Amino acid sequence: MPSALGWGEAAVLGLLQGLTEFLPVSSSAHLRIVGPLLPSGGDPGAAFTAITQIGTELAVLLYFRHDLVRIALAWLNSLKHLRGPWTPDARMGWLILIGTLPIGLLGLAFKDLIEGSLRNLYLTASMLIGFALLLAWADRRGAHARQLSQLTWRQGLLFGFAQAMALIPGVSRSGGTITAGLLMGFTREAAARYSFLLAIPSVLASGFYQLYRSWGAPQAVAAGPTALATVIAFFVGYAVIVWFLKLVSTRGYMPFVIYRIVLGALVFGLLGFGVLQP
Repeated sequence: MPSALGWGEAAVLGLLQGLTEFLPVSSSAHLRIVGPLLPSGGDPGAAFTAITQIGTELAVLLYFRHDLVRIALAWLNSLKHLRGPWTPDARMGWLILIGTLPIGLLGLAFKDLIEGSLRNLYLTASMLIGFALLLAWADRRGAHARQLSQLTWRQGLLFGFAQAMALIPGVSRSGGTITAGLLMGFTREAAARYSFLLAIPSVLASGFYQLYRSWGAPQAVAAGPTALATVIAFFVGYAVIVWFLKLVSTRGYMPFVIYRIVLGALVFGLLGFGVLQP
């Protein structure tokens, strides 16, 4: 991340992170696109993105606090009875852990690519458009019938691999998992809720790892502006969760599909005219 990143720029990026983290439009893509357009210029970087995501995940912890406490207590109790039978909450706890494995393993295996060539804007724009079309097809084709109580181990793992696709900017963590959920027949709200819960372990682990790695390093992110961006992302992210869950319970994902296609086309245009560099 450029050392010259100012407080105002950090506030803009924090606002952007909070607005886009939970929507199926890819927050990492937005930070990657807008960063070079700011006065300081340049890619904000994977470290800045991961750290500011701590703010949005804290918003998830606050919003789902009652569910998470219930799931955590049930999961801990299940450790005494590993052969079962488990309560639905205990089972959900295990499914979240299993679903986290793909992104954790792939994130470690391809760390250099994730922080380097996968941040190419041509790839980002392509992913924005490509996954928009996939989301549109899934939303139209899905049965919209299954609830999270019907989630199987196989489906939990498939959700995990879908989430791992978000390691590529432009895919979207929520977009990938929601698309997978719709294709497996889950309701729009169930797919969205599970995408929020599934993201908690991996996003917090990635954010705190980047925070630890950046602490005192020569190329560390700017502490003050990054902290400001993280706080803004928390408050804005919480409001977006409330709004988004209400929206998807009554309407489809087509507005986000259109937005992704327009944004992807705009990025291709800016790249073609030299306004942005890959």
